[in-house]
Amino acid sequence: MAEMFYKSMNRRSFIKTSLAVCGSLITIGAGNSFGSSKKGNRGTRWAFFADTHITTVDDSNNPPEGHYCYNPHGNLRKVVSEVISASPDGVAIAGDLARLMGKLDNYAVLKRLLNPIAEKRPVFMALGNHDDRGNFLKVFDKTAVGKQPVRNKHIIVVERPPVRLIILDSLFYVNKVPGLLGQAQRRWLQDYLKKCDNTPTILCVHHTLGDSDGCLLDVPRLFRIIKPIRKVKAIVYGHSHRYGFSEFEGIHLVNVPATGYSFNKNVPVGWVEAQLTAKGGDFILHVVGGNKEKDGSVKRLKWRV
Repeated sequence: MAEMFYKSMNRRSFIKTSLAVCGSLITIGAGNSFGSSKKGNRGTRWAFFADTHITTVDDSNNPPEGHYCYNPHGNLRKVVSEVISASPDGVAIAGDLARLMGKLDNYAVLKRLLNPIAEKRPVFMALGNHDDRGNFLKVFDKTAVGKQPVRNKHIIVVERPPVRLIILDSLFYVNKVPGLLGQAQRRWLQDYLKKCDNTPTILCVHHTLGDSDGCLLDVPRLFRIIKPIRKVKAIVYGHSHRYGFSEFEGIHLVNVPATGYSFNKNVPVGWVEAQLTAKGGDFILHVVGGNKEKDGSVKRLKWRV
């Protein structure tokens, strides 16, 4: 999850945009940063998606068995084009950037595919179970502002009024399904949430939040931390290659769709446009493949108080 590399913005102008970064996600570019502060007072718009699974060579003509709409390169190009047209304030990708083992060349290709967005808006990327932290950091810049000293984890905090986005690192082992925040990251999160102001806060993590062996293994401990902290309003995640909404104690759980492919032909492949305010958010589904029945549908969420 990563860091930051910027193309056309120096450190001083970057700080002026109110982007406070603390470690875990990677940011690419952002000539136009986050727009005006007046816009932020009314709301902010984000693009969310997950599971790009970029390969070194486009292998869409030879899809693995059980994979539907398998076209990691082509699907991402479509998403990039649509996101550029939508012109959100920022982009967050919820992990599994690479196909299987997080090879060095995977990230080089990913960087090239994301560059058209990065020229215009900041892009933040979390790491999932098919990513390799070391290889990722060899391709993307390591100069994140405010990086947190959590060993073997990367955490980033993005302040974009009227909301805050915290991207957490659930990478446990490369190419093994389960995820883990770990004690050090959980302690950091608890301490940070106690000290920060009451800005509505959204967490972003790769792994699903259920109780199976392939989910986030310490999700009960995460829930115990955030349940009493009312400023936490939602968690955005990927991993399942599905799209859906649920709740835990009034905290919205938003499973964003995969971009690379699905495991079910009846599932949409694409991205989500989130229009976020201090009181809630509208989540708009944009489908580039698979089941297009809900393309353009809007899910309206109200934050807990």
